[in-house]
Amino acid sequence: MKKPVSEACERNREPILSVIKPLLQDAKSVLEIGSGTGQHAVYFAEKMPHLTWITSDRQENHAGIIAWLEDAGLSNTRGPLNLDVAQAVWPSVEVDAVFSANAVHIMHWVEVEKMIAGCGKLLSASGLLILYGPFNYNGQYTSESNARFDDWLKTRDPQSGIRNFEDINALAETAGLVLEQDYEMPANNRILCWRKNK
Repeated sequence: MKKPVSEACERNREPILSVIKPLLQDAKSVLEIGSGTGQHAVYFAEKMPHLTWITSDRQENHAGIIAWLEDAGLSNTRGPLNLDVAQAVWPSVEVDAVFSANAVHIMHWVEVEKMIAGCGKLLSASGLLILYGPFNYNGQYTSESNARFDDWLKTRDPQSGIRNFEDINALAETAGLVLEQDYEMPANNRILCWRKNK
């Protein structure tokens, strides 16, 4: 099949790598939730050959991910695992970190709750949860473009939308995760990094 292409992935992969590479320097394996096209997986796995990048997504996105993984032929990629964050039982994997880009504003809030809780259960002590995307702070947009993006998201699906940092952080704390860093990124995005407490 023709590989799906996300222009956003092409734009944001280098800035994301510059932040996550130091965070993952001691990691051996990473689970990516919502691998989408598979572009991030291939790029990050190639740039960080010391770790195994495990892709996952809903079944309907697997063909595109497989096309990217097979074309790249990297020895340190796995999957895609069949993972809908709302499913009762997640695939059994041992990972040092979970990464997800541009997913929580597409998910419904109940799915965000289940994702964060699932990550808390999956990660062992000192494991990292790394989220990339736009976030609101104190209920306020950080830019006009994010406000327009949120309107667009809600016209497609009223239950989607840019999430409040404080709400996400509260979920993370409940799941035993402690915020380590909040990184400012290009195009009014952020990278949020939590560490599993115990």
